[in-house]
Amino acid sequence: MSADESYNFVFKVVLIGESGVGKSNLLSRFTKNEFNHDSRTTIGVEFSTRTVQLDNFTIKAQIWDTAGLERYRAITSAYYRGAVGALLVYDITKHMTYESAERWLKELYDHADPHIVVMLVGNKRDLETLRTVPTEEARDFAEKNGLMYMETSALDSTNVEAAFHEVLTAIHKKVASREVTRGSISAVTLSNPIGSTSQGQEERKPCCNNS
Repeated sequence: MSADESYNFVFKVVLIGESGVGKSNLLSRFTKNEFNHDSRTTIGVEFSTRTVQLDNFTIKAQIWDTAGLERYRAITSAYYRGAVGALLVYDITKHMTYESAERWLKELYDHADPHIVVMLVGNKRDLETLRTVPTEEARDFAEKNGLMYMETSALDSTNVEAAFHEVLTAIHKKVASREVTRGSISAVTLSNPIGSTSQGQEERKPCCNNS
């Protein structure tokens, strides 16, 4: 119980997108401030956590990473279960990885909570000279689909903190405003800092409580 008292919320955020776009390095950059130049394809599922402060609340971000979900269809629903945020990542130098964003988005909405917060992330911004996905094209796609949007570089840390913080802030706003009163977003609440309600007891049954 003492572990639960050290933070107010646990938010599960998933990283999705084609293999090789840099999901694992975004995870390690945000949670450990590390970058692995020899990063190998993720096998199965990995996750790391990081605790951040948002306003007066302590948020435990549980970031899940997987590679090529098409190869691991059996774990797909379990991977998305309880996710309240998602970073849909593509490589700005490989247009094919951007073209698959619509398919990834459909799979996400098929399996995740309908109120999930989603950000489209164009990674590898440090390779600007090799860019094949125009920023405006990706931004327009994000706007049309109601997604947040940011370009990042896990290599030099550009916007990595900002991307995760914006997603976590958007999730917290949904919880704080009670915009979502059912489903996994309310289920991640570990305490009742927003006001004690009878629903609070239900909220103590998080799918993503992994202290």
